[in-house]
Amino acid sequence: AVGVAGTAGIALELVRLFQVELEHYSKIEGTELSFAGKANRLSGLIRANLDGATKGLGVLPVLVGWDGHRGRIISYDIVGGRYDERDFYAVGSGAVFARGSLKKLHRPDLDAEGAVTALVQALVDASDDDSATAGPDVVRRLFPVVCTVEASGVTRWSDDDVAAVADRVLAARRSRPDGPGAPLL
Repeated sequence: AVGVAGTAGIALELVRLFQVELEHYSKIEGTELSFAGKANRLSGLIRANLDGATKGLGVLPVLVGWDGHRGRIISYDIVGGRYDERDFYAVGSGAVFARGSLKKLHRPDLDAEGAVTALVQALVDASDDDSATAGPDVVRRLFPVVCTVEASGVTRWSDDDVAAVADRVLAARRSRPDGPGAPLL
């Protein structure tokens, strides 16, 4: 799964190109490219956009997948450098707020529902503090695209399932606007 921040049109084009290249590799080679190969290829695509990035049209993706042994999160810098992240990560202008929230909410034993709840909490926190980050929009019923990644594959959550989590998070925020508290010890 790939998440992106930056110039939306270029980000969508980069992800579509990435998908086509992975499908092409699979057809030509008769096997799927390894996770490390996918991470390297995405790095090359970002590097190819360096001229656009220097003009303010940058894209910063996050690649999440299973490498055969464990779940992996790979972040990238604007020139295509790749970095292994641990446990959770966020990218974009509101990332510092989202990562701060996730630092308090993440636990290794979270199930998919708990992880998505923590994600929505972090997104709401980021949207509270960063004008360029959009949180769930309950009026227009617009919610983030959410995927969970496990050894068995990637599952995209339905809009209705994400809406249910977002509705619960936002309802709880009516009594505690700053979100859930983390235990001190």
